[in-house]
Amino acid sequence: MSFTQEFNLLLKARYPIIYVTTIEEDRLEYTVRNCIKKNGNRGIYIWDFVEGYINNPNNNGIAKRNPLQALEFIEKITPDTPAIFLLKDFNRFLNDVSISRKLKNLIRILKTQPKTIIIVAPDVSIPNEFIDTITILEFQLPQLNEIKQELNRLINSLNQKIDNNVFETLVNSCQGLSLERIRRVLSKIIALNKTLDTRAIELILKEKRQIIYQTQILEFCLSENTITDIGGLKNLKNWLTQRSKSFSNRAKNYGLPAPRGLLLIGIQGTGKSLTAKAIANDWQLPLLKLDFGRLFGGIVGESEMKIRQMIQIAETLAPCILWIDEIDKTFGQINSRSDSGTTSRVLGTFITWLSEKTAPVFVVSTANNFDVLPVELIRKGRFDEIFFVGLPLEEERKLIFSVHLSKLRPDSWQNFNINILSQESKNFSGAEIQQSIIEGMHIAFNENREFTTNDIRKGLKEIIPISKMNFEEIESLQNWALSGRFRIASTL
Repeated sequence: MSFTQEFNLLLKARYPIIYVTTIEEDRLEYTVRNCIKKNGNRGIYIWDFVEGYINNPNNNGIAKRNPLQALEFIEKITPDTPAIFLLKDFNRFLNDVSISRKLKNLIRILKTQPKTIIIVAPDVSIPNEFIDTITILEFQLPQLNEIKQELNRLINSLNQKIDNNVFETLVNSCQGLSLERIRRVLSKIIALNKTLDTRAIELILKEKRQIIYQTQILEFCLSENTITDIGGLKNLKNWLTQRSKSFSNRAKNYGLPAPRGLLLIGIQGTGKSLTAKAIANDWQLPLLKLDFGRLFGGIVGESEMKIRQMIQIAETLAPCILWIDEIDKTFGQINSRSDSGTTSRVLGTFITWLSEKTAPVFVVSTANNFDVLPVELIRKGRFDEIFFVGLPLEEERKLIFSVHLSKLRPDSWQNFNINILSQESKNFSGAEIQQSIIEGMHIAFNENREFTTNDIRKGLKEIIPISKMNFEEIESLQNWALSGRFRIASTL
């Protein structure tokens, strides 16, 4: 049910007090006025602490800096006059004994009269004594239709034509911003570029980064990595390519559900984190990184509040990619934490959200240790698929060497003997292969010459791969993956 539908229903049912959470006071007022026009005329009275009642010439300035008088004014309006009283930031006064008592007395009157009080606040702050009498209603950020209307209005005012694909990308990019922020950033784009095109997307993403930075819970990551930067992992890359357009309007009109997420389990240094970054870049979606450690605060109830805030931010900025690196470390600390069950409750909230979320938030989680992951996390319904990312095979090692060398020496990388390097790097991870190239470059640099295949071979001999340091653990993990429990990211 939309905000407008639910709001109209509450008015018809004569709910005395509606508590609306929003930072968009002007947009809420506009929406409320539209609801009133479509469903019978009602008077609307708007109050704030500094100006008092401001929208009616006969009442301007009444109850200025006096919240108690603001409630007394409601009582004075004739009983048979349908009216809405929009009180801004009134939640700040609910703990005052005179205000709370007056409001309780007023509620009894409002139940018999066509009057409704709307308390407008950026967040929920209601004393326990009003839990049964105040109804909370969330005023969501602009939906796709509103964003499209705003973009069309701007495009028409500029007498411009814009490609449909660019228009759709801009609309999706603006999701998660308030209407005021959208107007502000679009004005900045027009002032800078004189037009709306794909260059606008970067400025819109900067605006989103500002929102995320203010929360200190999520990190907005920029990535230049693409799927082609990943050597090997053909099965995983094919799976991702098939879903690259799943967040488009065409997919939505087709009836295709948005993909839920991906769990990547495997050995360290095999490209799991790189994959998360590449997905965001290839799908042209913002990448949010969640550090579970930031969620655990010292104040009672703070951690639970932060996980809910994280979910709200992610859904607000949807469609987006939510990246959780090494999620096994967080789950492995459940039994070791003496926090009266806070960790369990936070993770329980997160797992429930994974299962029930409807917002287009694609969750990419990585894990090195499968044993500590609870069954309820890995069962179907939390993630679309679970892939095992193992040590690269010989053909994959060739691709990894090619990717790194072509970036370092784009004009001469084909002079390196990739076949020999891939053969001598057996049981090396992708990260270790990259480090061997760097080791070879150091050797040649100190001798004032260009590095060669032999320098990289020396680098390989200098590195002790993790497969040798944790041989039994790695072998057990590889054998377990080949048992058929999960999909293999590589083509065997």
